[in-house]
Amino acid sequence: MPPLLAESTDPTPLSVAEVSQRIKQSVELNFSHVRVRGEISGLKKHSSGHTYFSLKDADNDAVLNAICWRGTKTVIALADGLEIVASGRITTYPGRSNYQIIVADAQTTGQGALLKLLQERKQKLLAEGLFDNHRELPKYPHTIGVITSPTGAVIQDIIHRVSDRYPCHIILWPVAVQGADAAEEIAEAISGFNDTLKPDVIIVARGGGSIEDLWAFNEECVVRAAHASLIPLISAVGHETDTTLIDYAADVRAPTPTAAAELATPVLTQVLSDVDALKLRLVRSLRQLSETMSLRVQNYRLPRLEYVVNQKELRLDDYCERLERGWRLYLDKNVRRLDHVKVRPPKGTMDMARSRLPLICNAMNQAFRAKFEKMALKYRSLSDRLSNSSYQSTLERGFCLATDEHGMPIKNAATFNKPDVNIAQINFHDGKVAVRKAG
Repeated sequence: MPPLLAESTDPTPLSVAEVSQRIKQSVELNFSHVRVRGEISGLKKHSSGHTYFSLKDADNDAVLNAICWRGTKTVIALADGLEIVASGRITTYPGRSNYQIIVADAQTTGQGALLKLLQERKQKLLAEGLFDNHRELPKYPHTIGVITSPTGAVIQDIIHRVSDRYPCHIILWPVAVQGADAAEEIAEAISGFNDTLKPDVIIVARGGGSIEDLWAFNEECVVRAAHASLIPLISAVGHETDTTLIDYAADVRAPTPTAAAELATPVLTQVLSDVDALKLRLVRSLRQLSETMSLRVQNYRLPRLEYVVNQKELRLDDYCERLERGWRLYLDKNVRRLDHVKVRPPKGTMDMARSRLPLICNAMNQAFRAKFEKMALKYRSLSDRLSNSSYQSTLERGFCLATDEHGMPIKNAATFNKPDVNIAQINFHDGKVAVRKAG
């Protein structure tokens, strides 16, 4: 390549474009493939899909601009503060007289850098309150939404486990679970389930892997989408020992995808057994309630009118006998007292008193008889009123009373048309007739 500076014998000066082009060729020739170690800073994803950032050294102020074209798949998702080894080529941009590395791949410098970044991100999101979801899962889901790779064994394990325990509808939202675009696809799937399909529970699942393989589930967009989900979410990423940030933002963490399917569904046989037990308890309770109500109705039932009148008449006769015995005893007692009196009354007085005694006894008998007749008349009046107010007298006038098989009154057609009423009894004044529902 010819020299660019003043010792050239060619008197014709170079244009700015020619100088820029020669520099570009020189740089690309000598740096066609390089691996650069540095910390990502100022990461920005453009609407075009390209990602722009800078690589800087921790010990000095050296900065190298970097570009990751749209469609470039890196081993690890790029993030601010992450120390990486970027592979690519160095080129220049004549429009700004600067140079940059075109990144073809990026790897972490070690798990230590990722763990440091993970801890810093965890503390940041914890301070924002994004790990506060602790809602209960639905007991009997109709639809389960699964976010995972469509080609892995994870979705098959979930389908088989759900089919064995509690068959229900499963909706798969296929996503990449590893790579540069995985985090955005997972976050969009969570939001999509909430906005459109709305299953009863969401399972975000992936098989095990290294921290780099699971890094998409540590991205902020995934954590924020999980926290914002209005549908209960189960995180089942990796094996039991693997922990990602989505585990903290989810409502429930499952150690494996199969365990997530078990957490999301009950055991159908157990559900059916519980239903049978509840049904048996309900039947027993209804039977006991029916018996109790029947006894109450029997206790509240009015006695027959003849029985009431007979009881009152018996009581009246008893009162009459007791009264008659009482005044006779009273009279005998006073006669005996007179017999013990030593003073002999004059014969005329005794004769007068003796002559008046039948009159007095007759008056007393008439008074007692009048009293008895008055009381009898009162009781007959009460009996007539009781008879007129009873439903039996209503039946004697041509009406009838409809009751169900338990003796409860049927007041309208709607009651008779109930499924549990099959037989009715029509009560007339002189007997009962059973009526069965047609059909």
